[in-house]
Amino acid sequence: MDSYYNEGTLVNEIKKTFSIIGNSYEIDNAVRLLIQAAPTDLSLLITGETGTGKEVFANAAHGLSKRKGKPFVSVNCAAIPETLLESELFGHERGAFTGAVDQRIGFFETANKGTVFLDEIGDMPIGTQSKLLRVLESGEFTRLGSSQTKKVDVRIIGATNKDLNKASAEGKFRSDLFYRLNTVHIVLPPLRNHAQDIPLLVEHFARRTCQKLNLPYQGFSDDAMSVLRSLPWPGNIRELKNMIEKVITFHKGEHVTPEILRNYIPPALPAFEIRNIEHDNSLMTLNEPEYTGTPELSLIFRTLLELKSDLTEIKRFMHNVAVLIEDMNRKSDSVNMHSVEEVKSIEDLMENTEDLNLEEFEKQIIQFAMKKYKGNRRMVAESLGISVRTLYRKISALNLENEF
Repeated sequence: MDSYYNEGTLVNEIKKTFSIIGNSYEIDNAVRLLIQAAPTDLSLLITGETGTGKEVFANAAHGLSKRKGKPFVSVNCAAIPETLLESELFGHERGAFTGAVDQRIGFFETANKGTVFLDEIGDMPIGTQSKLLRVLESGEFTRLGSSQTKKVDVRIIGATNKDLNKASAEGKFRSDLFYRLNTVHIVLPPLRNHAQDIPLLVEHFARRTCQKLNLPYQGFSDDAMSVLRSLPWPGNIRELKNMIEKVITFHKGEHVTPEILRNYIPPALPAFEIRNIEHDNSLMTLNEPEYTGTPELSLIFRTLLELKSDLTEIKRFMHNVAVLIEDMNRKSDSVNMHSVEEVKSIEDLMENTEDLNLEEFEKQIIQFAMKKYKGNRRMVAESLGISVRTLYRKISALNLENEF
């Protein structure tokens, strides 16, 4: 009994120290694992949907370790272009590549004796993964443009919203790197799985916002809190935080009722949860609603933002494809696939689908665009209405690297 009490007290102290909000079993269980792993030098992998608090746990792991007085360097692997990520992590010598006018020290050297947090590590290119594995195994690396081996002492914490086990099985993530990172694995639950923590989170974000803006805080009504607890929160804690800050700021800290929330939440829909399609192979990321109930207007306000966003993306994509094919019909003499001359419009292409699946359709569209713009990937991405990073990922997934 005493040991259980002491453990519970320690969990609460850790949550208070590092602003980990929640009393649910899911959160407490994650904190217990954090307490066990943090004092060690073992690599740590934190997974969970976007907005579940992975960076908060990474900061806590550093703060509870023997490295807490040393640097904590956070790197978002998805936010840095693939061509620059290796240089940012490991540094480069002057003249290592075009534009490298000075020597640069990378994040690993900066974080020596401390911790490197690699957020969205699932988006790291395979080549960079190999160099990261070397750091994990021996602490050694070389700057770009240098033959000199350097050695660092860092602890690596990785985080991702992807299934790395599945990605490694598909050849998209090195299995040996996954095993090294997965020494200790903390899984953070989506907010919908611990909705009982929503009142605590709301109070925390609301009071902090009021304090920051020097506003009085008059709380949320029970009905308003019930509304918040009923929402699906696809963006998890981050989405909740943003909404609370907006409501408090615009309404000057006044008592929040369902009527006020209606200004920020679109009309009610049948209860549903958002589930990502299993394979991320399309140029468009679609979410598939699963209906699980009937409307209850007194409790539920459902958001249409995700649906509106998807429809807009689909329309933009189809328009860009139609323009691209029309232009290719005029300018291209021949293409070694389904003839472009045979495709008069996007409707024609969509009707000719007896042996054309979505992956093949995407592959042909990218090939059309790459031919039109002579391999200029920035222009190809703009013509398709996607980011350059997404285009690179699709080229790799569809094995098109050697075609252009």
